[in-house]
Parts: sequence; structure tokens; C-alpha cells
Amino acid sequence: MKRVFIAGSLNMDLCIHAPYCPKGGETLTGGNFMTNCGGKGANQATAAGKLGAEAYMCGCVGADSFGEKLIENLRAAGTDTRFVRRAENITTGIAVILVTSGENRIILDRGANACLCAEDIDRALEHARAGDIYLTQLENPVPVIGYGLRKAKEKGLLTILNPAPADPAAAAYFAYADIVTPNESELEIFGGKERMFAAGAKVILTTLGSRGYEIAEGERSEVFPCIRVKAVDTTAAGDTLCGGLAAELARGKSLQEAAAFASKAASIACTRKGAAQSIPTRAEAEKYPLGKEEKCGYGL
Repeated sequence: MKRVFIAGSLNMDLCIHAPYCPKGGETLTGGNFMTNCGGKGANQATAAGKLGAEAYMCGCVGADSFGEKLIENLRAAGTDTRFVRRAENITTGIAVILVTSGENRIILDRGANACLCAEDIDRALEHARAGDIYLTQLENPVPVIGYGLRKAKEKGLLTILNPAPADPAAAAYFAYADIVTPNESELEIFGGKERMFAAGAKVILTTLGSRGYEIAEGERSEVFPCIRVKAVDTTAAGDTLCGGLAAELARGKSLQEAAAFASKAASIACTRKGAAQSIPTRAEAEKYPLGKEEKCGYGL
């Protein structure tokens, strides 16, 4: 089995539920406040670890209690944290999340995530071998993310870019990504599949919310359904899919097989509140029954 290296963000999520999104100047009473370990990188690393991969997280946290908690949470998921650096004189990244009707709106303070640098990537990839999986996102400085993709390709890794949050500058690095995994909004920001392919993307796996996901390669594309569940909180669903995809590819599964399993895990995550804690284990994903009657709401 190959290993999975995840370079990305680590955030502490501050989450509150409300009946609707307040207007400017409006104070609204909400509830169900939670602090959750999150960040797209950490969520994807947690998913890879919980879903059975030998996973390694590369990123930065502050020298504070939030950073310590994030590291502890990754270790509990079975993810190796030796490449998570504690940056001095800066806070751990924070995400403020408002959940309304099962959907979320997120405001980020990058904090220590802005400190990720090429040396951090080099330190992690020094231990990687050809055929391993490299997974990354866009909550860290885009040039550093691009450097990591290029470095991983030079070493012969299979590379996955989750282009979220969407930044048009990331298109310059599509040529170094074997698989790009946008959602529909991100796909639109990057100009659609044709422009992404023209920029160098090889395979585009687009999450479609309750309609499932699409795999496109050149002129060929196919839409696959997801299992139907009652969505409670979609916060980490897209990250669960990305981490699950990497974990299954590391096990030698085909892209179609890996995507189907990852989509199932993402749907399960929709049925639970929170970010990292909503991600199922491999045993839970394998045993989860099909045929639920409510639609799935993942696909951030």
C-alpha cells in the first residue's frame, strides 16, 4: 500500500447554527455552538487516516492551545504529524462557520497557515517515494502549494489538487496535478472544464452536491450518483471525499472505485455535525447501509 502525504491548512473551527444568515447590522440568536478541529488540509488528512491510509500531514499551527488540539486530533485519527510545524508569534488558523438549513458559510483567518513554506514541503517529501499520493488544497499561499505539486511530480507521486477556496492563480499549477477536485462553484470560477483542461488539468472530478460527482477526462465525462442520506451538516463532506479518494488510490483502487468509496464516506459525514469528528472510519463506511430516503447535501 502506498502512503498519502497531505500538505495544507489546519484550523480551529468556531461553529454556530442559525435559522438564516443575518443581514448587515442584524443580531440573530443562534445555538449549538461548537469548537471543531478543521481546516481543509487537516480534515483531508483526518479522512485519509480514518479511512485506512498511512497518512502524513504537512502544515503549520501556532504555538497555542488550538494548535496542540489540532495535532492531538490528527494523531487520534491515525495520521502522522511529524511534519506539522509550530510557528512562533502567530495564532493557529481560525474558521468561523455559520450553518443554516444544513448548509454552511465560512470566514477564514489563515493565521499560521500563511507560514507554510517550501522548506516545510521539502521536509515532508524527502520521505516520499514514487507512486505515493500527494494531496493539497488552497488555504495556504498559492505559490507554496504550486511548489509542492511540482516537487511531488518530480518525485513521481500521484498528485491531487482540491482547488478550494478557489483562487484563479492556482490554474498555473494544474499541469502538475493528476486529478483536480473542484465543486460546481469552484469549477465556474476557474472557467469550466474546457478552460481547466486548457490550463493543463488531466482529470477533473467535480462534486455535484446531492447529484453525486462527475469524472471528466478530455472529451469523456460521466456523472455518478451518491448515496441518499439526510444532511445535517456539510462542513467536512468535500474534504472527506478528497481524503477518501487519496486513501483508496493508495490501496491500488481505480479512480472510479476510489471515487465511489470516497463519495459514500462524504455522504456519511453529512449526517453528523462538525468537521473532523463527522468523518467516518473505514469500518463505518464499509458497513453503512445503502438506500436511505433523504437526499445527501455534500459537495462544498
